[in-house]
Amino acid sequence: MKNYLKKAISALAVCAVASASMSAVMPVNAAGSSSAADTFPFVIEGEDMEGASLWTQNYGPSPKNSSGKGFFYLTNSGASFTVNVPEDGMYTITARTAQTLDKNGRMESVKVNGVKRMMNMPYSEEWTDFNFGSFRLNKGENTIEFINEYGYMAIDKVTVSVTPKHDYSVATDELSDKNATPEAKSLMKYLKSVYGSHIIAGQQEIYGGGHSNNYEWENEYLEDLTGKVPAIRGVDFMNYNPLYGWDDGTTERCIEWATKRNGIITASWHINIPKDFDNYVLGEPVGWQQCSYKNYQSGEGSMSFDTRNVVVKGTKEYEYFQLAMKDLAEQLLKLQDAGVPVIWRPLHEAQGNEGNYSDGTAWFWWGDRGAETYKEIWKLLYKTLTEEYGLHNLIWEFNSYDYSNSATWYPGDEYVDIVAYDKYNVQYNRGDGKNSGPNLLAIASKFDSLYALTGGKKMIAMAENDTIPAVDNLMVEDAGWLYFCPWYDGGEDGGVPFLGPEYQDMDELKKIYQSDYCITLDELPVDLYTNGGNNDPQKDTYPKNIKVNYSTKYHQVQFIWDKVQGADKYGIAVYLAGKWRVQTSNITTNSYVTPKNLTPGMSYKVAIAARVNGKWDTANAIKNAVSVTIK
Repeated sequence: MKNYLKKAISALAVCAVASASMSAVMPVNAAGSSSAADTFPFVIEGEDMEGASLWTQNYGPSPKNSSGKGFFYLTNSGASFTVNVPEDGMYTITARTAQTLDKNGRMESVKVNGVKRMMNMPYSEEWTDFNFGSFRLNKGENTIEFINEYGYMAIDKVTVSVTPKHDYSVATDELSDKNATPEAKSLMKYLKSVYGSHIIAGQQEIYGGGHSNNYEWENEYLEDLTGKVPAIRGVDFMNYNPLYGWDDGTTERCIEWATKRNGIITASWHINIPKDFDNYVLGEPVGWQQCSYKNYQSGEGSMSFDTRNVVVKGTKEYEYFQLAMKDLAEQLLKLQDAGVPVIWRPLHEAQGNEGNYSDGTAWFWWGDRGAETYKEIWKLLYKTLTEEYGLHNLIWEFNSYDYSNSATWYPGDEYVDIVAYDKYNVQYNRGDGKNSGPNLLAIASKFDSLYALTGGKKMIAMAENDTIPAVDNLMVEDAGWLYFCPWYDGGEDGGVPFLGPEYQDMDELKKIYQSDYCITLDELPVDLYTNGGNNDPQKDTYPKNIKVNYSTKYHQVQFIWDKVQGADKYGIAVYLAGKWRVQTSNITTNSYVTPKNLTPGMSYKVAIAARVNGKWDTANAIKNAVSVTIK
């Protein structure tokens, strides 16, 4: 176990092994706990917020049956309130609202500790519970504001509640391709075994001969800085195409990375099309300057290439895409023959920047005719590669967004294995209240949206990013991204220096790479591609599905959890005064009841660990800690 995690959980790890005689008492008003902490769920009437005024009638149809004396109508001035929480954690803000000004919906803004989030509130003449999402609140006092940026929203009451943790166990490790290779199945099962409890380090390699053709530059830089090498190598098959294609050794580097260094491959495919598609002759070479992967309305794309025809047999666009898939399949077959599976992310960012052009389409040509055409192209690619070319080494990764209509772009569970998001929030859409510098947010709200997209059934990855999130943010905010993968650093070649100080906090970069939470190349199992997914050392070593029952009569709490195979003891720890404090480490059943007469309203964070083969899995116990409030 690494030094970083040892420091974080030393109280739990040491005491759990050595202090079986410690009293099994959940503290009441323990030293260091915040007696000023609010009780959750916390509810405040709209008219009772700071700066709010009492309304009983607004400018349009007024909702009936307010919960208090009336409501607050957000017009020229905002309103705020504070909540006091015992520890850093995620909390959901829900407001009972009505919005009668715009039947198409109206943007409304909430600020939490100065950081703004905007949401589109639908039209409603009656009170409706509107979820503003989950927010990180810090230990102590936190300020929540409704600001009058757009306004004209009636607020009856606001509720702040503890956000339930994600259930990572519901994610499937079954591949959509029923004929998947043993290597692909094994990799998928390994990914599932670490999902939610770790994040895998990835890094995109330079493209097109950058870094003076040193394709190891990024990995060497990171190793020099952190002492570690990323586990995942990101590549782009853009250069294998029917137009100007050349072989820069991408395929061979993938084979070496997986077979010689035991690493993982993820690949994207910036497939180009001729700008002058009308005069293009199928199969003829075209210089790269005359090609593009941009939207046809961007001024850089092809005005004569109609994306809708890609799925229409007999059209020139269809025939071109067939040629492109043939070139691609030749390389992917080499990987399959070498026993190399690929986290395959084609047709990525299809909805990216939707609405930038007059027809509401995105920046790449494969998304420029909307969701339905995109899904047809995805399915054509999926079926052609798997059925016609017999490629079964692919783990299909769909690149999504969290717009209100993003679900309409999803190809379907039967065509997708992993869902991904590309995080670029240093230059715009920061959300951290800063104007520049690295953005260390875990973007938990994005993760929540993608989790909701499939009901948690698909693992969720950060397929591209600028700043790597801070490890503390990832863990506290329950943003269980499967992996991260910064885009290549183009600084010395006149591009974006994604690994430089403008985008990366060097201390945080070292911290995450050296943490137990992050998996690097040296930590991948030697049988990554041959074990059929048997990763028992990283599975079932901690209690899952922790259920909490409250007794309002006796003011006590009961914890029940799934039994851990091979566990001979369980331990309970409570987070107090900045440390994990063991309450007992001598539990022999899968349940525990606290003493009676604990203080109502007091909130605690509780971790439950299991001892398997003499070892306590404290890291996962803390990762899956539950929050309780005495009733």
